Amino acid sequence: MKWPNRPVVAVVGSINMDIVVESSSFPQPGETVMGRSIAYFAGGKGANQAVAAARLGADVRMIGAIGSDNFGSELLAGLKAEGIDTRGVKVTEGASGIASILVSGGENEIVVVPGANGELRPEDVAANASLIEEADIVLVQLEVPQDTVEAALKLAKTYGKKTVLNPAPAGRFPDEWLPLADIVTPNETELAALVGEERLDDPLVLQEATNKLHMRGASRIIVTLGANGAALSLGDGEIARVPGHRVTVVDTTGAGDTFHGALAAAWAGGLELPEALAAAVKASALSVTKEGAQTGMPTLEELSSWMS
Repeated sequence: MKWPNRPVVAVVGSINMDIVVESSSFPQPGETVMGRSIAYFAGGKGANQAVAAARLGADVRMIGAIGSDNFGSELLAGLKAEGIDTRGVKVTEGASGIASILVSGGENEIVVVPGANGELRPEDVAANASLIEEADIVLVQLEVPQDTVEAALKLAKTYGKKTVLNPAPAGRFPDEWLPLADIVTPNETELAALVGEERLDDPLVLQEATNKLHMRGASRIIVTLGANGAALSLGDGEIARVPGHRVTVVDTTGAGDTFHGALAAAWAGGLELPEALAAAVKASALSVTKEGAQTGMPTLEELSSWMS
């Protein structure tokens, strides 16, 4: 399997070291539980999505920040090993970003400490404008400062690039960003936070929530639904659903990031959006069958074999 065109993807976002602890249960407040194992994996939403796109045949440029600690050196080496262009990754004094991940029963709970990611500035985006100019699509998330995200979106649109805004972690951002994003990609929790709803488990409530976001300026919305796949809303009052796939779940960490890297690679690679969305859902499903965020991400060959 090959994309019709060789996709070039620029990712502006976080680079973390994921510290993963497996336990038989999640602790309640004030409770101590015994863990079964601990492991260290390269992560961060930005880096994860960059790796996912690179594994799926994209030429990826990364704009981000790492610390001067040992984790930073390891993270940078890992990105280079994936064939990712790291000219846009700066090194700051101090700690790299950390994600503390507790895994139990195939689900996870995550606490993120930004570290160097909090030092990624709009001027860093401007200094690496050529990486965005070379790209077909620019992918951003919310684990770096908001003014940096805004700078990336504005610069991408200045160059006429496709843009994907993954509003994760859940939170609010200026409505002025919405017209700058060709696709906004919240999960159910993130969409609920954006529109002020508590739950979106009813299809009518989900449609009302996407309509609210369209009214605020979003053109295309993709809502990721975990094991249930994803939903695409183009603002015409209809929601097209792409179902999920039954797989043996080992670790859901990084499934959403795999989805986004795959979506960017497939859409920039020449597939129409519905076909790119279907490929992203399949890549995400395949990723949860292995442990770790980046280690579970499929290659283009693996995805092609599984799809056939």
